[in-house]
Amino acid sequence: MDLAKNLPVAVIGAGPVGLAAAAHLLERGLEPLIFEAGPTAGAAIGQWRHIRLFSPWRFNLDAAAVRLLEAAGWASPRPTALPYGGELIDNYLAPLAALPAISSRLQTGSRVTAVTRAGMDKTHTRNREATPFVVRVEHEDGETREHAVAGVIDASGTWSRRNPLGTSGLPAVGEVTAADRISSPLPDVTGRDRPAFAGRRVLVVGAGHSAANTLISLADLAKEDPETRILWAVRGASAEKVYGGGDADGLPARGQLGSRLRRLVEAGTIELHTGFGIASFKALDSAVTVEAVDGRTLDADVVVPCTGFRPDLEILRELRLDLDPAVEAPKALGPLIDPEFHSCGTVPPHGAKLLAHPDQDFYIVGMKSYGRAPTFLLATGYEQVRSVVAALAGDREAADTVQLELPETGVCSTDGGTSCDVPASRTEDSAGPDEGCCSAPEPVLVGFPTGLSHGRSGNN
Repeated sequence: MDLAKNLPVAVIGAGPVGLAAAAHLLERGLEPLIFEAGPTAGAAIGQWRHIRLFSPWRFNLDAAAVRLLEAAGWASPRPTALPYGGELIDNYLAPLAALPAISSRLQTGSRVTAVTRAGMDKTHTRNREATPFVVRVEHEDGETREHAVAGVIDASGTWSRRNPLGTSGLPAVGEVTAADRISSPLPDVTGRDRPAFAGRRVLVVGAGHSAANTLISLADLAKEDPETRILWAVRGASAEKVYGGGDADGLPARGQLGSRLRRLVEAGTIELHTGFGIASFKALDSAVTVEAVDGRTLDADVVVPCTGFRPDLEILRELRLDLDPAVEAPKALGPLIDPEFHSCGTVPPHGAKLLAHPDQDFYIVGMKSYGRAPTFLLATGYEQVRSVVAALAGDREAADTVQLELPETGVCSTDGGTSCDVPASRTEDSAGPDEGCCSAPEPVLVGFPTGLSHGRSGNN
């Protein structure tokens, strides 16, 4: 990056990875300009405050962010404790966002609607790398303004774009018109959202940890209100992947989740329907009929979609991107995370080299960098931004030497019984698709169950 431009680096999103990027930029003497669509930092996580992460605090904190916080007298949470989403915000993200060094550069209520090169669409090549980026932003005051920046780090996540409930990547027939019967992906069924679920027929769709969390919460609700009926639909032939490794799982919280879910299904508390690929929705006056491709039907008062997420690429239409055709991650990263072949909770450490796009100094990081793959780890995102910021600062050696400390989970997120080790440090040239597939926590899942990570947590 040409520092002579004397322009800031735009950071899109003030979640854990976006704020970590800002902290690393400050340490490198670069100027961050942070845009957050929500009213506060970590706004997306605020929608699943009630969910507990699988991974302990020590894997959910970024080193540069911690250095900023500790300089201001912040006390770190107990490293081995498992935080809830709300605690991640209250005890980490909110204090970080409140630091003058961050708050003075953070613009909340500011939704990025487009990123491009100044005066250029994606077809123009001459002098492209020397031309600043322009970030178009809709601000909370109602005005749309354009900001010139030297580089862009897109950490906007995928929470706002859930996958549809149909079987072909498209909304099922009638899904759009039945929208008022479909809840948010991770509702707080025993707390904030209780009135919408108590005493009703609830259909949970999906075969990941997001579904598992919701189903278990619904079972707790049913104890208090026995009229609550719980239906669970999965596209696959069984729910074994969700049950996971049980007591053998290296992440105890994750293993307990699967074991408890299995018991609830076996006891009849949860009515499981396998092989249920959704073909259509028919909205009724007070309910909805959901039809499978094989003709079976289920009637529900409310449907909970736990089918994963996908990136919003529309805002990047005028940039030159190099994306994997299957998962919509950066092309070099795609084969390492493709859920058709990788079901573990992590991938080899990677940074700027694998995340680069043809438009120099533009990077997608965090959950969005994984495209449609559901195996993202917060700790992985922190290492991504450390490397990316080093690259923007011109320190190629630091950018190319990726380091990541992850626990040995003992069991992959969907396989029961396999384990493998991930070296603590390597250069990106040595990272291959068969190395170190399953030795990490599922930290922040956004999809969740989490930690922001889901072992196929969002797929059905």
